[in-house]
Amino acid sequence: MIKLRKSTMEDLSTIEKWVKNPEELMQWSGPAFQHPINHEQWKNYIEKEDQLVFTVISKNSSTLVGHIAIGRIDWCRQKGRIGKVIVSPEERGNGLGENIMKCVLNHAFRELKLREISLGVFDFNISGIRLYEKVGFKKQRLLMNHRRIGQETWNLYEMSMTSHNWVYQSRNVFD
Repeated sequence: MIKLRKSTMEDLSTIEKWVKNPEELMQWSGPAFQHPINHEQWKNYIEKEDQLVFTVISKNSSTLVGHIAIGRIDWCRQKGRIGKVIVSPEERGNGLGENIMKCVLNHAFRELKLREISLGVFDFNISGIRLYEKVGFKKQRLLMNHRRIGQETWNLYEMSMTSHNWVYQSRNVFD
């Protein structure tokens, strides 16, 4: 079991240990941060007005086990974008990512009353794509050569989900 809480400056020291190089940073955050992440970058990130930034805490141990954000919130159009999804290396492969996504989607659709959530995922992140599809996201398009990292260019899938699909698919899950 997990709980979400608003991220703080203190969370940076744990999260930066999970992201060891510029490639991992790009995969986690896109161009939002420069490696290594510093306190000023983190402060600007957690204080942005159009996003909610969550730290994921294990209810059993009170340990920080993940991070996720709902950004680019457009209250008029009732849209947002999931980003910066990361699970601690020790917890990967245990289903925690699915729990995090379900919690944040439930919050976005039921509490915030958003109508659509999107996200971007690099095409080589097969486990991420499987996770997002499992919780109900659909691929919308593939952006070829979307990001350059070192000598490589990475392709990005744009995925989205509507509140209607979430409510239909998650009935009885949270009630």
